[in-house]
Amino acid sequence: MMLFAALIAGAFSIGKRAAPFIDPGALTAARFVLAGCVVAVALVLIGVRPHRLHLRAPWRYLILGGLMGGYFVFMFEALKTAAPVSTSAIFTLIPAMSAGFGWLIMRQRTSPVALLALMIGAIGALWVIFRADLEAFLAFDLGYGESIFLIGCVCHALYTPLVRKLNRGEPVPVFTLLTIVGAALVIGIYAVRPVLETDWHNLPNAVWIALVYLSIFTTGITFALLQFAALHLPSGKVMAYGYLTPSFVAIYEGLGGNGWPAASIWIGVGAILSALLILLIAED
Repeated sequence: MMLFAALIAGAFSIGKRAAPFIDPGALTAARFVLAGCVVAVALVLIGVRPHRLHLRAPWRYLILGGLMGGYFVFMFEALKTAAPVSTSAIFTLIPAMSAGFGWLIMRQRTSPVALLALMIGAIGALWVIFRADLEAFLAFDLGYGESIFLIGCVCHALYTPLVRKLNRGEPVPVFTLLTIVGAALVIGIYAVRPVLETDWHNLPNAVWIALVYLSIFTTGITFALLQFAALHLPSGKVMAYGYLTPSFVAIYEGLGGNGWPAASIWIGVGAILSALLILLIAED
C-alpha cells in the first residue's frame, strides 16, 4: 500500500496536465483497454491462465470495474477546474469512508485506537496539503471540482470492501484482469460517443504520457496492489495508506525542482507516519 500511495501521487499532477485536452470518459476508457492488454501479457509471461470457474458471476467484475472506472472519470472531470492539491485533500477522506463501508458490508469493526489513527492521519494529510496554512486548513470549502471528486472518492472507498466480499478465491492477477475488463466495458459503453469523437492522432504528448503512466502504473499495478492488500487487511487499514499520497506529492515537487516544503509542513508528515504506525499495531 505504500507503493500504491507513491504511484497514485503521480497521477494528480500528470492528470492535471492532460485533463484539458481530452474527455475524462475517453481517457479513462482508453487507459483501461491499454491496462487490460498489459496485464493480459503479464499473465501470459508468468504462466497464469484464467479458468472458466473464474468467470462465475461476471456481474462482480462489472460492479467493481464500474466503481473504479467511475472514480477515475470523476477525478479527471474534477481536475479540469480543481488543483491537484485540492483533489489530494479530498482523497484523504477515503480511509474513513472505506472503514464505514467495511462495517456495512463486511461488519469489519474499527477499534477506537484505529479511529483515532484515522483522524490523526487525516489532519496530518490536510496539514501537508494546505502547506501548514491554518486559515486555508480551516476554510475547507468544496468547489465544483472538489465536489465532483468527492463522488469519485465514495466509489473508491466502496470498491475496497467489495473486493473481499465478491472475491471467490480467484488469484489476484486473474481477478485484477477481469476487473479491468469489467471497467473497460462499463466505461466504454458510458463514453462511446467521446471515444469516437476524440481526434486520437492529434492529441498532445501530455495526454499520451498520462495515458501510459495511468494505464500501467495507476491501473494495472495499483489494481493488483490494492486487491492483494484488500484480501489481507481490513478496509480501513488498506485505504489509510492513502494518507501518504500528499506526502509523496510534496517529495515529488522537491525532486522536480519546484521547491521543498517548509519545515512546518513536515509536522503533518510526522502525524501521518504516527497514524500509520498506530494502525499497524492496532487490533483489527
